[in-house]
Amino acid sequence: MHETVRLRRFGAGLLFALLAEQTVLFAVPLLIFQLTGNVRYSGVAFALEWLPALLAYPFAGLLADRFGGRLLFRHANTARALSLGLTVGVCWYAPTLTVWALIGNGIVLSLLMAPVRMAVEKSVPLIAGPERLAHCQSLVQNMELLAMALGPALAALLAMYADKRLLLGLAALAFAVAGVCWKGLPNTQSASPPKSIRKDLALGWSLLLNNPPVLSLALLNFTINLAFACVLSANAFVISGVFGAADGVFGLMNAGAGALGLLNFILVPRLLARMSIYRLGTLGFALLCLGLICMGLASGVVLYAISFLLAMAGCALFNVFNRTQRIKAIAADHLGKVMGPFYLVNLLSYPLGGLLTASIGHEYGVQTLILAIALLLTIPGALLFNLTTRRFRAALDFPPSAMEATQ
Repeated sequence: MHETVRLRRFGAGLLFALLAEQTVLFAVPLLIFQLTGNVRYSGVAFALEWLPALLAYPFAGLLADRFGGRLLFRHANTARALSLGLTVGVCWYAPTLTVWALIGNGIVLSLLMAPVRMAVEKSVPLIAGPERLAHCQSLVQNMELLAMALGPALAALLAMYADKRLLLGLAALAFAVAGVCWKGLPNTQSASPPKSIRKDLALGWSLLLNNPPVLSLALLNFTINLAFACVLSANAFVISGVFGAADGVFGLMNAGAGALGLLNFILVPRLLARMSIYRLGTLGFALLCLGLICMGLASGVVLYAISFLLAMAGCALFNVFNRTQRIKAIAADHLGKVMGPFYLVNLLSYPLGGLLTASIGHEYGVQTLILAIALLLTIPGALLFNLTTRRFRAALDFPPSAMEATQ
């Protein structure tokens, strides 16, 4: 398969899968809030959707190393399409079970999210090669942002004229198409005979804990994701409940954040030509901290939405640094084994964020919670970011030492 065709099919499959995810993320919180009228249910649902993924990531990493990214991506997205299709049927024919069906489906999709993420991590080096790694990681980030733009925008438009359950049906179809797009892409399977699951899991944790830069990055991601988990789990409530805005505003805000993917697509290659990957990461970290603080202080929906866009723009730039450097510091043969525990550590913040929203956010206000976590991220988090960059410089400037920590 020609390199250009391969890259396009990789990007198209990823975009379809992400569009489906964003459509679900748009429709489900609104459905639950409209049916219950309580932010507590949204926070609990958000937490329950992420807990299974945390448990699945280490095992998904083993599957990625064993079977390769392409096979894992295709089978996981097919399973997601079937689960979501079944959920739509339950919501349609047994409407009294809608909330519980959505929560149950969220758990299933959460379990299947881990194999998809691990499949992408495993496939990027094969698609990009060492010379184009940062640019391909930027493409992955752009696909995520474009999905954030197109998914909620299309969903918000359709929601004005159609039942939100139809949006979930379209998402199921998009999951199925995503699997088809990856047919024929390169795939690498483990050449060594499989060890016991327990030994492979122990090896993955050992490699992570003995890799200082990647371990620091996982902890940094945890603090960032905690702040965004609180934001994402409560955005629908803040927009509709606190500021009294229409559902379309929620969709347009997410669409605006996703539209940053177009700007990111143009700017990142030029920024990388003018500054190091470390400076790009620093710029992104500063912008996301500023945006989160402004969200906590916002007194109206316009300022809140603009602050959200600023935070997401910073997150986009930071993630280019995040994704590029961690792959460089992990041995290719053990990428899945290490990335499974890595994801578990940094995504543990998502269910915690949902629980904080359901408890502290419900009691003292969501914006107060966002502001408190943003300040925590800005001050101690900045020290952790500095430590992380110094560790990556030390490891990647001296490859033999770095490889000793990943073998």
